[in-house]
Amino acid sequence: MYLRVSQINGCAYCIDMHSRDLLKTGLAVEKLVLVPVWRDAIEVFSSRERAAFAWAETVTRVAETGAPDSEYQAAADEFSDNELAVLTYAIGLMNAFNRFGIAFRSTPAAAAAA
Repeated sequence: MYLRVSQINGCAYCIDMHSRDLLKTGLAVEKLVLVPVWRDAIEVFSSRERAAFAWAETVTRVAETGAPDSEYQAAADEFSDNELAVLTYAIGLMNAFNRFGIAFRSTPAAAAAA
């Protein structure tokens, strides 16, 4: 979810960091590269991952989406009240971190190494 939010916001520093972190946990490269187009590769992602991505997109783009009841209900069907609260908080926090990363011109590790 952190990676998807960072992709939407265009934060190179966070995209680099979260991609590296996911690879370190053993996430397959094939799955990582499909995150931006997860709706076209639903077989690769679990129902919880898909629900988290959808909710992350809705909350990240809240000015456009208004977080409609149907999107909220879809997330609430997959997550407990507490899980949904934690997920939503994490989405908001990642959006804030993306803004800091972009505003302060944080250099991605890949760019620093180049």
